[in-house]
Amino acid sequence: MYGVAITLLVIDAIVLIVLVLLQSGKSAGLSGAISGGAEQLFGKQKARGIDAVLRRGTVISGVILFILTFLVAYVL
Repeated sequence: MYGVAITLLVIDAIVLIVLVLLQSGKSAGLSGAISGGAEQLFGKQKARGIDAVLRRGTVISGVILFILTFLVAYVL
């Protein structure tokens, strides 16, 4: 059981890394980093197409990674 959980954890970590790297950058430079957060918070533009799929996959993969990590650390 422990080996299966560790294997799933490694696979999920690799999937999470790939999903993050496939996402397009929102803005470049320091000014983009400062204004990008406000634009994302207050902006009306929603992600469409592949960006929405990648964002949703990143969130799901992150939650699975979090759950598997606690499962391996405390239960097994």
